[in-house]
Amino acid sequence: MRSEIRGAETADIKGVDLVVTKTLPEPGYFVADKGYDADKVREKLEERGIVAVIPMRRNRKEWRAVDRDFFRWRNLVERCFSKLEQGRRVATRYDKTALSFLGFIDIASIRVWLRLLST
Repeated sequence: MRSEIRGAETADIKGVDLVVTKTLPEPGYFVADKGYDADKVREKLEERGIVAVIPMRRNRKEWRAVDRDFFRWRNLVERCFSKLEQGRRVATRYDKTALSFLGFIDIASIRVWLRLLST
């Protein structure tokens, strides 16, 4: 898992560079919500040979098909975030520094992973 802290007013689309870097293993698919639907994002993914599974916004002039069955797997990621936010410390961000907050996100992720292994 890779995480980064951005300002609350920062658009989600600016986090694409964090996911699509050359330092990570090459992903085959990029599954995201409508907030990531932009021509620049789609071009960047196509250059790297990554399949974009992003639904189109309503105001799009040209539509592309989206694999709805594959898009449903995005629910797993959303549930993971929900489990992380069950810890009040993550949801309200009590930590004063970004480093300690990211450290606690790592701890919470390990906790979720261990619970998954024990079931």
